[in-house]
Amino acid sequence: MKLIIAIIQPSKLEEVKAALTEVEVFRLTVLDCQGFGRQKGQTELYRGHEYKVNLLRKVQLQIAVNDDFVEPTINAIIRGGRSGDKGQIGDGKIFVLPMDDCVRIRTGERGKEAI
Repeated sequence: MKLIIAIIQPSKLEEVKAALTEVEVFRLTVLDCQGFGRQKGQTELYRGHEYKVNLLRKVQLQIAVNDDFVEPTINAIIRGGRSGDKGQIGDGKIFVLPMDDCVRIRTGERGKEAI
């Protein structure tokens, strides 16, 4: 079992969800977050004054999957989250973490069955 955490552009959320549905990944948690990477923020113009925005709005996806679904999930996120053919700085990152256990609260099921 793995926990996949993906940070993507907010505008790509619907495309990523559609790509995940195509590979039969239906369960995910979506969080609004802020951060910056290589682009280190950006300069905005507001009412004639220029100011630097250090934290950019992003969306974080948390997806728990069984081992068989790890690669299809990663490929779906890349396919839906990439800007253009080659992508652009700021498209996001995917982190894959080991997950020791999962418990479904309603039934008490554990492990693969709980996902």
